[in-house]
Amino acid sequence: MLRIGIVIALVSLVQGCAASRPDLLLNEESIFLGKARQLITIGHRSGEGYFSADGSLFTFQAEAERDNPFYQIYLLQRATGEITRISPGFGKTTCSWVHPSNDRVLFASTHSDPSSIQRQADELKARASNTSRPYQWDYDEQYDIYETMIDGGRTRNLTAVLGYDAEGSYSPDGKWIVFASNRKAYSSRLSPSEVALRDRDPSYFMELYLMRSDGTQVRQLTDTPGYDGGPFFSPRGDRITWRRFSADGRTAEIFTMAVNGSDERQITHLGALSWAPFYHPSGAYLAFATSVHGHRNFELYIVDVEGCREPVRVTFRDGFDGLPVFSPSGDEIAWASSRTEKGKTHIFIAEWNHTRALTALAASSRRSQAACQE
Repeated sequence: MLRIGIVIALVSLVQGCAASRPDLLLNEESIFLGKARQLITIGHRSGEGYFSADGSLFTFQAEAERDNPFYQIYLLQRATGEITRISPGFGKTTCSWVHPSNDRVLFASTHSDPSSIQRQADELKARASNTSRPYQWDYDEQYDIYETMIDGGRTRNLTAVLGYDAEGSYSPDGKWIVFASNRKAYSSRLSPSEVALRDRDPSYFMELYLMRSDGTQVRQLTDTPGYDGGPFFSPRGDRITWRRFSADGRTAEIFTMAVNGSDERQITHLGALSWAPFYHPSGAYLAFATSVHGHRNFELYIVDVEGCREPVRVTFRDGFDGLPVFSPSGDEIAWASSRTEKGKTHIFIAEWNHTRALTALAASSRRSQAACQE
């Protein structure tokens, strides 16, 4: 919960005095979020939505195909509300991103896997018989990163190696792609115990990579036991933020580093599953999701980019709130939430109050100087 002192300071920023707006003390979300609404309504569920550089487009993944139980990639024209599918329609997909030129889209997919159609049929059969497993992410080694034109044509494989290649995003200038991959677990000589670990938990071998937007000049940025993933560039393109899981997978924290892989900095120290960091366009802070309130109650938080102050809570709803992203103008935020009528996760959007975010972070407790410089 926000400390009372912070709440009072923020309330003073609202038109009228605090006494005339007691609702702000009861509904803390309204401090930062305004006019929240469900943005994506198609399909069984939706998530991982991202704005184009000019804010006119919004790409996302949804389970919306009758013969495919897995995510496909869609593009929303914000001016008209028109939604089109830009992925092939079969296989699994995830993690899309619009190129700054607005002429092409990046996403990960398994559609080149010869067994993809059969896997769809098997999953549909399992769901129909109520024997399907609880939802969990699948680190399919057939995932590759693809580029397609904005209309879904001329799809091209940019990675084409065995292993999970996904979670990619373009740099602000469109020249680079940062992504996550466990490819070394399939190309390197592993001990029998490492093979068993890969088969049990392929995410353990995930590291961050950087490549040119045409798929060339691939280089590894991280080399740490445990899952490094979900990377995004800073607004200026000089840094990268991502989540790093502990080797046992029980906790994750938010990190940043220079784009060349140097100057790693741990931003959060919550001892929970903190993930999905995303820069505000101002470059002053990050939004992220965390399980600090329980694994059945992920909430959104913000934290300054140096990690010098304690993170500030943004959402206050039971259930899942995660995968936050800011619009290019910085005055909107979109995220995935289970606050739907049926409890299924879909993408929501709300007005974002940048001024109050800065005020809340400035009022938050400062960590020690030594801790801040870790």
